[in-house]
Amino acid sequence: MDAIALLKQDHERVKSLLEELATSTTRAVKKRRELLQKIHVNLKAHTTIEEEIFYPAFKAAGKKDEATMYFEALEEHRAAEDLVLPDLMDTDPATEQFSGRAKVLKELIEHHIEEEDGEMFKEAKKLLDKPRLAELGARMEARKKDILGELTTAA
Repeated sequence: MDAIALLKQDHERVKSLLEELATSTTRAVKKRRELLQKIHVNLKAHTTIEEEIFYPAFKAAGKKDEATMYFEALEEHRAAEDLVLPDLMDTDPATEQFSGRAKVLKELIEHHIEEEDGEMFKEAKKLLDKPRLAELGARMEARKKDILGELTTAA
């Protein structure tokens, strides 16, 4: 699978999990905890392969505009993973505060996905040829498998 197809597949999975979380009720405490754990694991794996493999290749192949997209994407990852997600994970799932934070995380991630799908991936297809995207995809799949294995055994 090429790099962009892999990342788009991840985007759909995370969007689906976030939608399920956002539509859950304060009574669905167990379900919310399980969904949050799945979101955490999937986001960590996804952002790691982007930051370690895809983004550097994209930035290296591009110029100033691509560098700007690269740094903006890193900041969006930081906002979601280092600020909003930890707060959400520390919030009681039986509260409306949890619902609000889940909605903010969902909106943040969806905005990030729209920018990647709408801008970054289109540029990447111009800058990186099919063999390069396939090679990146293979590396990303292998790395993702390792990360998921580490996170699953750690949980």
